[in-house]
Amino acid sequence: MEEASRARVGVGIIGAGFARSTQVPAFRACAGVEVVALASAHREKAEAAAREFGIAHASADWREVVTHPGVRLVCIATPPALHREMALAALAAGKAVLLEKPTALNASEAEALWREAQARGALALLDHELRFLPARRRARELLRAGELGAVRHARVFYRSDNRTLASRPWDWWSDAAQGGGVLGAIGSHAVDALRFLLGREPTEVLGALRVQTPQRPVAGSGELRPVTADEAAQVLLRFGRELTATVELSTVEPGEPAHLVEVFGERGGLRISRHQLWRSAVGARTWEPVELPAPEVLPEGLPENEWARGFLAFARELVEAVREGRASVEGAATFEDGWRNQLVLDAARRSHAERRWVSLAGLRAG
Repeated sequence: MEEASRARVGVGIIGAGFARSTQVPAFRACAGVEVVALASAHREKAEAAAREFGIAHASADWREVVTHPGVRLVCIATPPALHREMALAALAAGKAVLLEKPTALNASEAEALWREAQARGALALLDHELRFLPARRRARELLRAGELGAVRHARVFYRSDNRTLASRPWDWWSDAAQGGGVLGAIGSHAVDALRFLLGREPTEVLGALRVQTPQRPVAGSGELRPVTADEAAQVLLRFGRELTATVELSTVEPGEPAHLVEVFGERGGLRISRHQLWRSAVGARTWEPVELPAPEVLPEGLPENEWARGFLAFARELVEAVREGRASVEGAATFEDGWRNQLVLDAARRSHAERRWVSLAGLRAG
């Protein structure tokens, strides 16, 4: 009985958005794992999720998750403005931490989190779950093996229209002070994907951000509040002299939703479309599928998308690391990665404000 208790992993979750749609169902599909506590600033959301999933403890106070004796892993899925305080508290309580991206409001906060996790020797990871998709792992292997020859350019493209309508209510996504905007939400994934696949660090950044809807109504009152967070972003990155990358993101463009990562080299290219991988040789002028393991049937309750597939694979490895008392998960994004990603996001915002290229030289000395 005592050995079984040690093997059990209790998970506590702060947030009831992505956590409710994806994280809780994924953890419930992992053997020997129980979500024992959930908190949301909106108590009714926490209680509704607790009823839906049979979670014993629901609260409006996130500190109750951090201090809960049955919680070994704290998952923080809240607006970025809250990340620093919550993650530091969880680390101080001796818990393993999974933090949603973007890491924090800025690189200074992100570095503080990295340093604290490093000092404690803690298992502290960023939820860049797309790293765990077989398509991305295979693409990384091919690039590391030099299959494309010298890599010249990479591209990340994301299109959605989920914030196009001006009638959509104002929320934290609309507020730069809370860390809202597509650059943080999707741009953090884009930067992480480029660093993960290319194995290189950007050296210069040029960014242009756009707010399409200047005001949005507050739910209930209809009062109009200003939108201060970007709804579209274009970012150019240089990785030294011979490698460039483009990132184009929008949550306000109609048409078929798209999420592509492409890498081009002297001998060919790779394309990742959601959880599929394609390859093209120079002169072929067509994409051919790269063989991957057959995708598993997702457990009931998980949505069919790349985020859910990636998170399920990540969750399985994460809880094993917690169970075994390890401070790392191979291939996962660490708090150091979170800091490095945040440096690029900060540089893109600064570039937009100052209308110039921003150099990252010297910022990663740590």
